[in-house]
Amino acid sequence: MTGSRVAFAALGGLGLGAYVLLVRGSLTLDLGIGRRTRPLGPIVLSIAAPRELVFDVISAPYMRRTPKALESKLRVLERGEDLVLAEHFTRVGPLMTTTLETVRFEPPERVDFRLVRGPVPLVVERFQLVESGEGTRLEYSGELGTDLWTVGALWARLVAGRWEAVVRTSLTAVKAEAERRAAPRQRAAAS
Repeated sequence: MTGSRVAFAALGGLGLGAYVLLVRGSLTLDLGIGRRTRPLGPIVLSIAAPRELVFDVISAPYMRRTPKALESKLRVLERGEDLVLAEHFTRVGPLMTTTLETVRFEPPERVDFRLVRGPVPLVVERFQLVESGEGTRLEYSGELGTDLWTVGALWARLVAGRWEAVVRTSLTAVKAEAERRAAPRQRAAAS
């Protein structure tokens, strides 16, 4: 092998290694150079359950003991009165992405997430719970930021699509669980 081929192979290996570390959330490039942000969401769901119940479904895995069913997706590292530090695990192809986030609770109307470590340098998100005639309207919105101008914007597009898909799946599960818990209450109130 010539010297240029060895160098090219080494650069390719380094590039692949950096990509794997980025996807896994083990390497966060927070350079502050060429920062671009893009919105996440909005995602809006109508949930046939009281706002307090929806808030409890969202907050319980963080503020109480994490259920066995969620242990492969969530690990709370530190709990405070209204704030937790938690790892979230998401499968991306053959890799497992780990994000470290703070999660702040303002019962019963709001849950805020802020990325500490992950595949991008900036993510802030909010679940806003609004009482509606039929129950609760859950509004998700956020912002995702990357560095390095166009290169970062391309990375953001890849990450944001997957990020929003994971959030949508989580919110669908919240809706199903809240409505399941609300059903006996609604039947009792109708009787």
